[in-house]
Amino acid sequence: MDNLPAPLRAVAQELAKLPGLGPKSALRIALTMLKMPREKVAGIGQSIIDLREKLCVCEHCASITETCPCRICSDPGRESDKLCLVSEWDSLLAIEEMGLYRGYYLVLGGLLSPLDGITPQNLEFNKLEARLAKGEVKELILALGATVEAEGTASYIKNMVQNRFPHIALSRLAQGIPIGSEVKHTDKETLRQSLEYRQKL
Repeated sequence: MDNLPAPLRAVAQELAKLPGLGPKSALRIALTMLKMPREKVAGIGQSIIDLREKLCVCEHCASITETCPCRICSDPGRESDKLCLVSEWDSLLAIEEMGLYRGYYLVLGGLLSPLDGITPQNLEFNKLEARLAKGEVKELILALGATVEAEGTASYIKNMVQNRFPHIALSRLAQGIPIGSEVKHTDKETLRQSLEYRQKL
């Protein structure tokens, strides 16, 4: 990149800092923008500025929103006794798209990962405890995924709920063998969880 003109190099270097973009992809995007009409590039730049200036984090659920409280938290028709805990905002979107869940959410902001320096202090555990302490929530649903970090985070939350809020039911999304798969081709961890969280027929 050292041989590039300074303005092109600067844009490519900034784009390369984004997750999933390497130097070659970043340069390709920068060159594409260079060929665009000035108004279109200005529109992209303005939309990025608007992204930072017009969005905020909901004080109730920590999701991304244009207004506070967000659309979901301000909906009185939701079931206030159910709280679904997700690690990131895009998980909330995925659950909402199904249209099956009518409770409220809380976005944790990630998963516990001591090796990466992500401790309980880095996540929204204070917000979670404050929400549970209000006494409205009867069921806390963990929708954190099935990674090692998700398991560790679920274990931490389970201990916290059992110690401080034993009256709250704790559940998790069902995990196991995907439809269309055979038991003999299933990895050991998925098989273990399938057996552990088996359902009655």
